[in-house]
Amino acid sequence: MPQPLPSKEASLFRQLVKNYEAKQYKKGIKAADAILKKVADHGDTQAMKALILNSQGHGDEAFALGKLALKNDMKSNICWHVYGLLWRSKKNYEEAIKAYKMALRLAPESQNILRDLAHLQCQIRDYDGYIESRQKMLSDRSQLRQNWTGLAIAYHLAGNYKEAEHILTTYEGTLKQAPPKSDLEHSEASLYKNTIIAESGDIERALEHLETILKNNLDRTAVLELKAKYLLQLERYEEAATVYRTLLDRNSEYRAYFEGLEKALKLDRSDSASLEKLTELYEVYASQNKRNDAARRIPLDFLKGDTFKTAADEYLRQKLTKGVPSTHANVKALYVDSAKKAVIEELVLGYASEEKKQNGSANGTTNGAASDVFDKSVLLFLAKHYDYALSRDLDKAMEYVDRLIELEPKNVDYNQLKARIWKHKGDTQKAADLINFARECDLKDRYINTKCAKYQLRNDENEKALETMSKFTRNETVGGPLGDLHDMQCMWYLLEDGESYLRQNKLGLALKRFTAIADIFEVWHEDQFDFHSFSLRKGQIRAYIDMIRWEDHLRNHPFFTQAALSAIELYIKLNDNPDLANNGKPDLANLDPSERKKALKKIQKEEEKKKKAEADRKQAAQAKATAKGDDGEVKKEDTDPNGETLLQTKEPLEVALRFLKPMLELSPRNVDAQNIGFKVYLRRNKLLLALKCLRAAQELDPENAGAKENAAALREHRE
Repeated sequence: MPQPLPSKEASLFRQLVKNYEAKQYKKGIKAADAILKKVADHGDTQAMKALILNSQGHGDEAFALGKLALKNDMKSNICWHVYGLLWRSKKNYEEAIKAYKMALRLAPESQNILRDLAHLQCQIRDYDGYIESRQKMLSDRSQLRQNWTGLAIAYHLAGNYKEAEHILTTYEGTLKQAPPKSDLEHSEASLYKNTIIAESGDIERALEHLETILKNNLDRTAVLELKAKYLLQLERYEEAATVYRTLLDRNSEYRAYFEGLEKALKLDRSDSASLEKLTELYEVYASQNKRNDAARRIPLDFLKGDTFKTAADEYLRQKLTKGVPSTHANVKALYVDSAKKAVIEELVLGYASEEKKQNGSANGTTNGAASDVFDKSVLLFLAKHYDYALSRDLDKAMEYVDRLIELEPKNVDYNQLKARIWKHKGDTQKAADLINFARECDLKDRYINTKCAKYQLRNDENEKALETMSKFTRNETVGGPLGDLHDMQCMWYLLEDGESYLRQNKLGLALKRFTAIADIFEVWHEDQFDFHSFSLRKGQIRAYIDMIRWEDHLRNHPFFTQAALSAIELYIKLNDNPDLANNGKPDLANLDPSERKKALKKIQKEEEKKKKAEADRKQAAQAKATAKGDDGEVKKEDTDPNGETLLQTKEPLEVALRFLKPMLELSPRNVDAQNIGFKVYLRRNKLLLALKCLRAAQELDPENAGAKENAAALREHRE
C-alpha cells in the first residue's frame, strides 16, 4: 500500500505525474522536490523523480533514487513499475520483466503495468509470456477490440494459427450488428484473419473467406492481389488470369502482375511455342497506352534474334527521342546476355551515325529541337554504355561525354557522368574536383550535393565532404553537421566516412563511425516499442506483423554487414597488435633521432589541432545554452568524438562479437562473414565455432581464397 500524502502534497503528486507525461521535466522536478520537502521518504515521489531524471539523461542518479524509493516503500507498485522502466532504458529486459511482474503482483488490475509487460515480452520474442499477458488483458477488458486482436497476434506470432483465428472469430460472434463499411479497423482485422488462414496452409478456405469480405473491404488492391495469388496456388488458372487482368487495369506498370498473368496463362518464357502468345499479350497492353513502359520493356527480357532487335529499336528510339535520362538504366540488365548487349550497342551506334534529318524518329520526320534532344540522348547513352562494368571502355566513354560537355559545359548530369568515369579510371582526385564543379552548377540540387560528398570521401577529403553535406543539414544542432547526420541516421555517409578513416589509418575515428552504424540498428530495434501499442490502436495489424518479421532480420542489411566486417577486421588488428591503439601514432622508441624529431613535431601539431577543435566544440556547446531544450531534457553531447575510448578497449575480440553474432545469424550465406568469424573464434580458441565458420565458407565457395587461407591457419594452429 503506497504511503499516504496530505491533501496538498497528494494534489502535487497528481500534477507531477501529468508533468512527466507531458514531458514538462523542470516543472515535474519542482513538484517532486516540494513533496519531498514535506515527506522526505515518500517512495512514489522518489520513483517519479527518478523517472524524470532518467529522461533527462541522468541515469546513474535516477537508478540510485529508484533503489532508495524501493527501500522506502517495497510494497508500492509504482516504485516497482518505475524500477522496471529504468531497467528497460538500460536494455536489461530480464530485470525489467522481473520488476514489472513484482509490480503486477502488488497491483493485479493495473492495465499500464500489464501493457508494459506485454510489450516487453513481445520485444524479446517471449511469445508464451506474451500470450499469458494478453489473456489477462482480455479478461480484464473484453469490451475492447484491440485486446482481442492483441491476443490473436500473440498466438499468430507463436505459430498457433488455429487459436489466433479462433480468437478473431469469437470476437466477430460477439458483435450484435455488422460494423459499417467505413470501419477501417474491422476491414484490416478481416484481412488479417484471412492471412492467418492462408499461412496455416488452408488456401481453399482462405479463398472462401476472402470472397465473404471482398465487397465490403476498404483495401481493394490487397483483396484482389490475395485472390489472384490464392487462385494461382489452387491452379484455377482462368479465374486467376481474370483477376490479374483486373489488377493490370488498375496499375499496368507493376511487373508482378504481368508475371502472375503469365503463370495464369501457362506461358513459359523458355518455351519457343509460348513466345508468340507472350509477344501478343504485351502488344495488347502496349497499344492501350502510349506511355506504358512495362509492356514495352518486359518483352526485351525474353525476345531473341531479329524480333529482339526490332523491339529494342522501337523501345530505344521512343525513349531517346523523348530524352529520357534513365534509358540506359532501364536496359542495362539485358547486358548479362552478350548477344543482346551487342545488338543494343549496334543500334545506338547506328543512331549516332545517322544524318540529323533522320535522327528524330523511326519514320525519319523531325524538327530541329527534337533532333537536338535525340542527338544528346544518344551520346549520353553511349557514354553510360561504355562506362558500365559489362561493356566498359573508359576512353570511349570519355570521348562521348566530352562531346556532350562541349554542347552544354555546365550541365550537371554530363559533368557528374564524367566524374564517374574518372572514378572508374582510378583518379579519385579528378573525380572529386569535377563532381564538385557539377555541384556548383546547381547549388539547390540535393542529389548532386550528396554525390559530391561521397566522391570527396572516396578521395579521403573528410572535412570537405562534411562541409559539402552541411549545405543541407541543420548545423545548429549539437555536434553541428555531423551531429545532424547522426540524428538523420545517414548510414551511407557514416560508412563511407569510416572506410575513409580506415584507409588513412585513423583507427579511432573509423571505429567511431562503424559503431555509430551499429547503434542506428540498435535504435531501429528499440523503435519497435512505439508500435506495439500504436499499431493496435490504429488497427494497422498486417503492417505491424510485417514490421515484426522485418525486425527479426534487421541486421542482414548490407550497411550493417559492411560496417561489421570493417569493424571486426579492425578489432582483430587491435588484438594482434595492441600498439595500434595509439591511433596510428609511431612507436618513438624504435625510431632514430631524426625520425623521432619529425614524428614528435607531427604529433605536436595533431595535438594542437585536436585541442583547438575541442575548444571550438565546447564553445559551440556553451553557446547552445548547455544543450538543453525548454523542457530541461538534456541533448547528449559526444564525449569521445575521436573514438579514443573505443580504441583503448582491453578485450577487442569480445567487443567484436557485438558485430559478429548478428551477422553470422542473419547473413549466414555471406562468405566474408564466415571467414572473419573463423578469424575471431580461432583467436578466442573456440575451435568448434571456428571450424563451423570454415566449413560454411567452403560450402558457399569452395574456391574462395580466404577460406583456403583459413584452412591453412587452422592446420598450423593444431600443430
